[in-house]
Amino acid sequence: MKNWFARWFGGPSRPGQAAPPVLSVDAPAHGSPHVPAAADQGVVNPPPPLDLDVAFYRWLSGDIVHAGEAPEQLILDELARLVRQPESAAGLVPRVPAVIPQLLRSLRDEGVSAAELARQVSQDVTLVAEVIREVNSPYHRPTAPVRTIEGALMLLGQNGLRMLLARVAFRPVISAQTGRLARQVAPHIWSQSELCAQAAGMAAPGLEADPFEAYLAGLMQNVGLIVAFRLVDQVAGPGALPRSDEFAQALQDSARTLSARIAALWELPPPVSMAILQAGQLDVPPLAQALYQGDRLARLRLLLDAGVDGAHEAAAALTGEQARIFDKLSKAED
Repeated sequence: MKNWFARWFGGPSRPGQAAPPVLSVDAPAHGSPHVPAAADQGVVNPPPPLDLDVAFYRWLSGDIVHAGEAPEQLILDELARLVRQPESAAGLVPRVPAVIPQLLRSLRDEGVSAAELARQVSQDVTLVAEVIREVNSPYHRPTAPVRTIEGALMLLGQNGLRMLLARVAFRPVISAQTGRLARQVAPHIWSQSELCAQAAGMAAPGLEADPFEAYLAGLMQNVGLIVAFRLVDQVAGPGALPRSDEFAQALQDSARTLSARIAALWELPPPVSMAILQAGQLDVPPLAQALYQGDRLARLRLLLDAGVDGAHEAAAALTGEQARIFDKLSKAED
């Protein structure tokens, strides 16, 4: 299992190499030979590998009523339409503040002064308030209260400030939802987004990817997923949700594509939208690899903490850099 898990997290190592299979926890692979029951053999069969996408979807949906099979294709068709028309999808979530793309460009320019950065942040009063609130939280532990953007920059440094700005900007995009289903899943989706951003940022240097672009991609990659749950609210009705494995996978695949389209629409750095689109595919750039590893580790962290069957075995199979990052995610949650 360790070899399978390492291949799965690391992705294909050669162009053209097939991606390793991810088996469902619910059924054996199609066409598998019959295996006698464990009791007949006198041994205990190991559990099948955990399908993170399906397990994550089931954990998100929790005790929501099953909507039946009828709405599935309608939901997926509507989601496909939004992928083709990302402007319509972007209208279903709060937009990141207009100043953010400009700030992100400035924060990548080492020649930009602290005064210029403070001036740009100050253009958005809500953003200023959120940054000040966040920088004074126990997470950052300032020795004295920070009351200005200049003070936040001195405490955090330029890299810390841009990560904080990104997190503050994206939190309401995921968390501020109106539909019953979207409100229910939003806290879990935001938790996964934060952990994914942290994990992708930590994985990036070893893959020679930009850590901040990986962090930003981690925050952005679930925007399409929250749009998808808003769509389910509208199509299937409050509290109802299809539960088939096939639907769970198709919904998340389309949601990732939608996230990439919205990222481009919001003028985030092009490598970010491309990484979201390419994560999990064969022979992709380092940024997409970092995002994929971050996403897998973040999902597994949440599933393990929730006591989901199979998560403990999957976590125990982690080695090397993945194990180190996974352990840091545990500390980040505390």
